[in-house]
Amino acid sequence: MCSPWFRPGRAIPHTPMRPLWRCRNCWAEWPCQPARLAMLAEFRDSRTVLLIYLSSLMAEALSQLGRPEQDGKLDLHDRFIAWARAR
Repeated sequence: MCSPWFRPGRAIPHTPMRPLWRCRNCWAEWPCQPARLAMLAEFRDSRTVLLIYLSSLMAEALSQLGRPEQDGKLDLHDRFIAWARAR
């Protein structure tokens, strides 16, 4: 029997499942690597707009997740913002 999440012939996008902030497709912490690549492509002409968008999502995640800590430090900045900054 198929899982209710699996629908043959239909791709599941790499979008966040709120309030868990996990990827609907691969179940990794969102934004997962495929979602990051898709956003970099979508916002390739405006990194500033991408950072503003990610900042708003990070604020939403913070309100839903509380203050998730890993090794004693808040990791949402690394998860949502740091990877998207211009190098």
